[in-house]
Amino acid sequence: MIVFYVLLIVVMAAATIIENIKGTPFVQQSIYGSWWFSLLWALLVALAIAYLLKRHVRRWNILLLHAAMAVMLFGALLTHLTAYQGIVHLRGDQPSNEVEEMTSMTETTHRTLPFYIRLDKFEKLNHAGTDAAADYVTRFVIMDGPRSVHAQVSMNKIYHYRGIQFYQASYDTDNQGSYLSVNSDPWGIPVTYTGYALFFFALLWLLVDPKGTFRNLCRQLAASDSFGNALGVILLLCLSLSVKAQTTVPEETADRFGHLLINYNERICPVQTFALDFTEKLNGHRSYKGFKAEQVLLSWIFYPQEWNNEPFIKVKNKEMRKQFGLPSYASVNAFFRDGGYILGPTLVEYGQGNHDAFHKACADIDGKLTLVMQLRQGEPLALFPYTFKDGTTQWFSPFEKYPHRLPHEQILFFKNVFPLLYGQLMQGNTGAVDEILTKIGEYQQKEGGNSLPSAVAYKAELIYNACPLATILFMVNLTLGILGIILVFWNRFSFLPLKILLALSFAALTFLLALRWIITGNIPMGNGYETMLSVAWMTQLATLIYIMCTRKGSGLMTAFAFLLSGFFLLVSHLSMMDPAMGPLVPVLNSPLLSIHVSFMMMSYALLALTFLCGVMGLVSKRRAEPLQLLSRIFLYPAIVTLGIGIFLGAVWANVSWGNYWSWDPKETWALITFMIYAVALHTQSLPALKRPRNYHLLMALAFLSIVMTYFGVNYFLSGMHSYA
Repeated sequence: MIVFYVLLIVVMAAATIIENIKGTPFVQQSIYGSWWFSLLWALLVALAIAYLLKRHVRRWNILLLHAAMAVMLFGALLTHLTAYQGIVHLRGDQPSNEVEEMTSMTETTHRTLPFYIRLDKFEKLNHAGTDAAADYVTRFVIMDGPRSVHAQVSMNKIYHYRGIQFYQASYDTDNQGSYLSVNSDPWGIPVTYTGYALFFFALLWLLVDPKGTFRNLCRQLAASDSFGNALGVILLLCLSLSVKAQTTVPEETADRFGHLLINYNERICPVQTFALDFTEKLNGHRSYKGFKAEQVLLSWIFYPQEWNNEPFIKVKNKEMRKQFGLPSYASVNAFFRDGGYILGPTLVEYGQGNHDAFHKACADIDGKLTLVMQLRQGEPLALFPYTFKDGTTQWFSPFEKYPHRLPHEQILFFKNVFPLLYGQLMQGNTGAVDEILTKIGEYQQKEGGNSLPSAVAYKAELIYNACPLATILFMVNLTLGILGIILVFWNRFSFLPLKILLALSFAALTFLLALRWIITGNIPMGNGYETMLSVAWMTQLATLIYIMCTRKGSGLMTAFAFLLSGFFLLVSHLSMMDPAMGPLVPVLNSPLLSIHVSFMMMSYALLALTFLCGVMGLVSKRRAEPLQLLSRIFLYPAIVTLGIGIFLGAVWANVSWGNYWSWDPKETWALITFMIYAVALHTQSLPALKRPRNYHLLMALAFLSIVMTYFGVNYFLSGMHSYA
């Protein structure tokens, strides 16, 4: 059984890598859809049943848990054998009953529905005032003999008819046609969902069973002695200040400009948000030589020649600096020498597929310079809304190609505002500049229509922008985590002040997440940056609950919470994490997604605590045993939340995409992670795990699967979850 268990994990891990090389159709047919892969699972189930019988296991909840997994696998087999899924294309008023179904990497077959369907209308709905899609809606008619049924599907909203489910899959680029996913799985889905329900109940019973292992571990902890350990981490912070640029816009005028609204990142937000992102992307800081971001942005707009000589562009890559003779902070003019663009030949090589670190760095700098050039031309400055007679609102920049239906007087207004502002600035008439900016604000409120953010969301964003709270918290939490570990090792200090500081840190992070929720209107779990903040929040929450429930080891746990939350907040600041807020893509706008991600993030936070216990247990033999007890207490709720999170994700996928399990790399690695950590629960079958060193080694190594699930899949493999 162990051999087949390990073999399945290896096969699934290898399949995700092969998929990145060979493509999804190849692994779906050659691995996941093969007879031998199904046979591996069948043999594992058979051996598990035989083992349970051999051990004379009589505890009903343990039998139910394993039976639920067998039911899920049987449901998956029924889906594999009896279900079909395909695509039907609707366009114009031509009815269709033909479903195209992919049978192999290169072959498709056609299946006939027992009725016809005809397109009524397809609509791509945008968020007000932007081009960002809010939803895709297809209205169609089902013609079943003499009966006609009007139906509608959209993202996360399916339609059922005669045992067939219809989902929104895609659409024609001219918005005149729609592709619907058609799925028929009358046997597999009911059986699989039954398995899910039994599985959820059995998992939760692991935590509440008064005679179960988890409750026994809690009783052991209540009777155990205090904890202590040691760990060292070094954090370096580098700040750079220098003399001010020669020409800039007055701060008060820049503040007025920053309080205007702009269509940025397909979201209507204060100009201040765009200014902060612009300054931080190009310079790496929220301000420049004492000037606020709004001053920097306006100065680049009105004094481009002076600012072209400013060492404003941050150049991180050492090889790039060496090869082109650039300083750490270079001016725009430094990239243009002898009448040419020094990055040009390198960018050609990048376009030809050379994507090493040096070429990626050159492409990154080129993107920054492109942003400067676009700003010169006024492209990002979509400051001027206009609500047309049909009720739609569109935001325009001062220099673009305007639609014919836009009134001529509006076009003149849009084109002349910035030249007028420039003229008044050159004359030093800041009072007139402020008055013009005030008039623009009044115009935005008049013409912005329903695209304008609410007053609460607007104020929340200004508060959010006022202080880089996440940056402060990661530095403070890491510092306090290091201090806490030292104090635990010293063992002569009251941890009450540290616990109070943890509660304050948790309150600050809660406030930060609440602001993002208010600003976007979505639970802050829509991208990698937000989920890292959420994991840090859940780590602190779990620790505070633990501290309130028990006094044993609370000093150690407080230090752990600071270290881990600080680490997750630090990860959120990595270059691959984008903190910019934007509208969710339609498929992610689902309550099920929020619940699914919440469970997953909670499990990751708890498993991170088991990892830290594992590392500390390997370092300190004297404290290995109490740390094992603590780790196992975190492991049980981690396994429960992970299991529930995975299969809630499957339910969401079925609602959104018509397939509850597609062997996407993210799904596969989440399952691998669950299987690896589940091993640690079987100390009766694997007595070697009762020894603290073996257990801690497994916990330390198992965390690599979480790293792969969250980071590896998101940034190195392909799949449906690449949006993360």
